[in-house]
Amino acid sequence: MSGKIAAEILQTRPFSCREEEAFLNLARSYQFLDQGYAELFRTHQLSTTQYNVLRILRGAGKTGLSCSEAAQRMITHDPDITRLFDRLEARSLVKRQRSATDRRVVMARITENGLQLLAKLDQPVLDLHSDQMKHLNPEQVEQLIGLLELLRPLKN
Repeated sequence: MSGKIAAEILQTRPFSCREEEAFLNLARSYQFLDQGYAELFRTHQLSTTQYNVLRILRGAGKTGLSCSEAAQRMITHDPDITRLFDRLEARSLVKRQRSATDRRVVMARITENGLQLLAKLDQPVLDLHSDQMKHLNPEQVEQLIGLLELLRPLKN
């Protein structure tokens, strides 16, 4: 038995398996959720990956992180992390400098401008989270989190 996704994508044949249907539901749901964030961030000339990096650097505090450490913490990985940092630095949202102890390492820190931009976005992002999940009760949100975590293997 196929659900709502079959009608949404005008699927005329049965799915090959329930896992395929689950995957397509997950992909379609991600696109729906991500669109809201893309629209919000676009009003501040940010992409979702740029926002993610700014949040990571805010969390790192004044010491910052190496660019490679920040890249490892990203929700969605950007293959061109250097260009991503170039764009953020050009807008004075981050500052980079070479490590004094290892010239191969480039440290990144969020600037005051970056902190101010995130402060403007904090409440709208929380509001968007609430709005997008309003159809789920708290128990369903917990169940969703648990199921999604089961999909991802643990890293050693």
